[in-house]
Amino acid sequence: MPSRPLYETEPDLTFVARGLPGPQGSKSHVGGGRMVESSAKVRPWRDIVAWSAVAARSKVRGWQPLTGPVALSLVFTMPRPRSHFGTGRNARTLRPSAPARPHVPPDLDKLVRATKDALKVGGVYRDDGQVVDYWPPFGEWYETDHGGVPHVLDGPGCTIRVWALGRQEAAG
Repeated sequence: MPSRPLYETEPDLTFVARGLPGPQGSKSHVGGGRMVESSAKVRPWRDIVAWSAVAARSKVRGWQPLTGPVALSLVFTMPRPRSHFGTGRNARTLRPSAPARPHVPPDLDKLVRATKDALKVGGVYRDDGQVVDYWPPFGEWYETDHGGVPHVLDGPGCTIRVWALGRQEAAG
């Protein structure tokens, strides 16, 4: 009998970061050899994720930052633009032309980069280079998918699940 995929096992850490996900993208040169993030949303997002990680791991007895390979499931929930809805009495109805999934900026890879950096700051692992795999569900959805897609929130944010692979692979 085949065993279950590892991503169907209980994660080592699960938590929610609530707030508008901000992309970590390009940097701008501001003079004097200083570079700053182009997006003003990245710093608040990283702070939200780091503090949420600290709160979550404080509930796990004896938590130490992970040192081996790690897998992540990141489910980003984005707000739907008002233009996706009708007007007047149809203001709560999605237009037929509304996309099913976000496919405009911010880019998923830039959201992932900001989140992975914040998980390091939040003490989940020692270095974001330890992330060797992403497990389902993974990606961006709209808050209107809450209840229909696992781990999608009822407002902007991200459901974060972390597996330490070294222990699980050794056990399997």
